[in-house]
Amino acid sequence: MKVIPARNLVCPIDGKKLTAKSSDKPDDKLADYTGDRNSISSSLICGNGHNFDFARQGYLNLLVVQHKASRDPGDTKEMVTARRRFLETGSYEAIATEIANLTEKHLADMALPATIPATILDAGCGEGYYLTWLLEIAKKWMYPQVGVMIGMDISKWAIQAAAKRDRQITWIVGSNARPPFSPSSIDLILCAFGFPSFDIFYDILKPKGKIIMVDPALNHLIELRQLIYPELRQRVSPVQNMQIEGFNLVDSSSLTYKAEVNDRQAVQDLFLMTPHYFRSPPEAKTTIAALQKLEFTVDVSFRTLVKY
Repeated sequence: MKVIPARNLVCPIDGKKLTAKSSDKPDDKLADYTGDRNSISSSLICGNGHNFDFARQGYLNLLVVQHKASRDPGDTKEMVTARRRFLETGSYEAIATEIANLTEKHLADMALPATIPATILDAGCGEGYYLTWLLEIAKKWMYPQVGVMIGMDISKWAIQAAAKRDRQITWIVGSNARPPFSPSSIDLILCAFGFPSFDIFYDILKPKGKIIMVDPALNHLIELRQLIYPELRQRVSPVQNMQIEGFNLVDSSSLTYKAEVNDRQAVQDLFLMTPHYFRSPPEAKTTIAALQKLEFTVDVSFRTLVKY
């Protein structure tokens, strides 16, 4: 599959289409506007004149200040760095591979027109691990022949890290609550360990578009959690035992295995990249900081929803 840049972006202020700020590029050439930064416009603009510049790293910030709940929303720079280091241990490669397999399967099931690129959005992409893994596998796909891959996260630190991975992907700072995309312009949304906005996802998905949800299951990181909490609460997936308006559940599976990290830094990285770190009492942080290795359970669920 050949990957091309996104051109379904809209202004986060007024919702009007964003186009390249360049007088010598007709609209039908705008598929190139996030390609080589040295040969094309470095800005996008809407019909009302709102202008958005590409950062030098190649990403676009479409999270305007009036839509921020805090000055620096999302994962911190430290969390992003910890997650990147941890994922480089390979502990979550099986999750990434299953995401890629499910994506290929469900795109094939959708039987999209061959002449129209399949548009995939990783909503809450973090530092881009799962989407770049998917891209490497998708390069070998015969179908779809052409695709658009978009990674979006509310954390500017996450997108800055993601943009270093692969410039073929369109990287955007943005929010699942206000995604800057045209209505009915996305074929498939990946939401891995994220915060879905189902009503908003419904609006930006094409008819019969799909969401692949990846969520922690009952025993995910149970060994780490036992070191933190005196009593563990039972996990419930956002789509488990629940009908989501506008969607049908069409596929579900799970993945469970044991993994291990073997140095203090890797243990700390695993801890810091999770929300458990900020909920932990000081004594739990002290205990985990002293660990030289940790065997842990990876237990995740995969569920695919289709828009009806």
